[in-house]
Amino acid sequence: MSGPIDEHFLQEVRSWTGHLTGHTADPGTVTDSGTAAEPGDTARTGVSDALLLDLFEAQLLSRHLDFAARYLQAQGEGFYTIGSSGHESNAAVALALRPSDPALLHYRSGGFYCARAGQVPGSDAAADILRSLTCSVDDPISGGRHKVFGHPELMVIPQTSTIASHVPRALGMAFALDRRGPLGVATPVPGDAVVVTSLGDASVNHSTAIGALNAAGQLAHRGVPLPLLVLCEDNGIGISVRTPSGWTRRTLESLPGFDYVAADGTDPEQCLAVAAEAVERVRTERKPVILHLSTVRLMGHAGSDVELAYRSRREIERDYAADPLVATARALHARRVQTTDELVERYEQVRRQVEERAKRLMPVRRLDSAEAVMRPLTERSPAQVRAASAASAPAAGREAAFGGKLPEDSGPLTLAQSINAALTDLMALHREVVVFGEDVAAKGGVYGVTRGLRKRFGAQRVFDTLLDEQTILGTALGSALAGFLPVPEIQYLAYLHNAEDQLRGEAATLRFFSNGQFGNGMLVRVQGLAYQKGFGGHYHNDNSVAVLRDIPGLVLATPSSAAEAPRLVRAMAAFAREESRVCVLLEPIALYHTRDLAPGDGAWTAPYAPPETWGHDRAEPGVGATHGEGGDVLVVTFGNGVPMSLRAVAAAEERAARHGRSAPRTTVYDLRWLAPLPVDDLLQRARGFDRVLVVDETRRSGGVSEGVVTALVDGGYRGAISRVTSKDSIIPLGPAASTVLLSEEDIIDALLGGTL
Repeated sequence: MSGPIDEHFLQEVRSWTGHLTGHTADPGTVTDSGTAAEPGDTARTGVSDALLLDLFEAQLLSRHLDFAARYLQAQGEGFYTIGSSGHESNAAVALALRPSDPALLHYRSGGFYCARAGQVPGSDAAADILRSLTCSVDDPISGGRHKVFGHPELMVIPQTSTIASHVPRALGMAFALDRRGPLGVATPVPGDAVVVTSLGDASVNHSTAIGALNAAGQLAHRGVPLPLLVLCEDNGIGISVRTPSGWTRRTLESLPGFDYVAADGTDPEQCLAVAAEAVERVRTERKPVILHLSTVRLMGHAGSDVELAYRSRREIERDYAADPLVATARALHARRVQTTDELVERYEQVRRQVEERAKRLMPVRRLDSAEAVMRPLTERSPAQVRAASAASAPAAGREAAFGGKLPEDSGPLTLAQSINAALTDLMALHREVVVFGEDVAAKGGVYGVTRGLRKRFGAQRVFDTLLDEQTILGTALGSALAGFLPVPEIQYLAYLHNAEDQLRGEAATLRFFSNGQFGNGMLVRVQGLAYQKGFGGHYHNDNSVAVLRDIPGLVLATPSSAAEAPRLVRAMAAFAREESRVCVLLEPIALYHTRDLAPGDGAWTAPYAPPETWGHDRAEPGVGATHGEGGDVLVVTFGNGVPMSLRAVAAAEERAARHGRSAPRTTVYDLRWLAPLPVDDLLQRARGFDRVLVVDETRRSGGVSEGVVTALVDGGYRGAISRVTSKDSIIPLGPAASTVLLSEEDIIDALLGGTL
């Protein structure tokens, strides 16, 4: 299944009868780096024969693994054929780095992975990649769940990104590395580590890449240490769409804050020298560098790609002249390091080794049950979570953090105040907790929820970010990998939607695709839902939560009151810390400063309970809370729906009494946990009622109530089920919002059957 590029390599090398004096680029030709390409030697580039041989070995192995991928697919044993052929010069970057430098790689990084594995004794890149290609449970990174480049012992963090959605994570990790020392945060990598990430030229145009590169440039402009090496592998084509000539170089050269360097993939000595210089610059200066590597794409985009549908045969064959494997063989021959026969023999030896290794790995054991596939998403550590959720900083530390005035001694708190106190407790207990987002530092957040945290804990732990949610979440992803427990804030729920793939495609998948070996536990605070008075429109009153409930493994909770919030904050932080869970706390903006359930009663404030007094039941995503002791109707709700339902119950009782009737005796059940829903607890509570009314402030289609009703039906609940929801509408500005949002009158009518 190797085809023309295999034949071309052998024919080209066998044609060399004498000593070669140059590389594939003619002497004097200007390369991407802007320098003249000349015959390579140690004196010119500082590249030793041994290093050039290491490069060739990694490139050979990567190429034959690409051949094996297509052979295995033809045999029905392989399931992935996007290869690295033509990109193998990226192995030079791996050889310039240390195996302890974190690498977040895109899918054409086979040469890099083979070179990185060659730096670590006992590693077996061929077995790793073959097992990944065949979805073997023995795959050392994903356990058979996907074809990814990754290995914890090689510090290669698995990415499935086909575009550039991993670049914000790389930015976040580089940003976090140099913040560890002053804060005393432990880390899995050395203090002078460099983070490297790779992407293709077509992905440079993606908004995710543009946002991350812009954020990196601004950090560098501000003088913030950022040891980030971005490798752009430029083959000039994105599947079938040509990148305009010169566009990628012009774009990358113009990036503010970056040092730009370039290397020609057909000049292996230049690649090795430029990569070494770039890595050293990043490592010593702690400033970002972008390395623009010219490559070609050989054998098409993937095994199913018919290149002749969009490229001419002449164009395809012209790329053979830029084969980096031929270029490295040419350099070795020119230096008289290996003869023609030795080059061909080594090429065939690696082919045989890969083929033999593939045969020895058969038959492949694969995941054979849903439980096995989902294990990284379902593994739990309940004892550790319970202990962590009830842990507290020493008394002296708490008093210092709160300025000598503990919140439990301050009287009843609002929801916003209770979240602030819980975050303070959390930061006093764990030095690795960092809080960041738009306006969270000096301003203390738009609604004051983070007010005072920067003064208490300093600018290294509480800081403002760019107004870019992809960057905010990417910073959290990378910071978690660097040893921090990030608490990013998304200012409004509607703002999350332009960045939700950072949670879906990156954050929540890391444990899945690494078989639990890597994790990025975090607590994301999202300010949202509706019912703000005198302010809003759809950007500030968004009630769309479907995307968050649809992410496997993500924990989503919503506090309805000051009494609930601190326990949820600490429980979710415990999940993030102990189980590397991605947790989202959806905070109802309209309830932040609410004090009353009924006018003047102060019932929606609550005294603050210090951590050691918190019950362990609050640390389980599976236990709701009840209000009232009625036995006729169970109202199932959350967030704003809790106080609305309690007021509606009281109003229904008054209305029924005025008409000489009795209202149904009602208990209000606060779900608290929206994903996963507390199904078992809900079913147990519902069995004591003949009727369940689901009160859902989100939309009728795709809202929370759909999941609740389904859970009740699937669980065998035999009583009557009904629901009231907001409309399937974007929320308008002003009084018209009430026409599409769930109202207390809707709840009253549902309780009384619309008869009064």
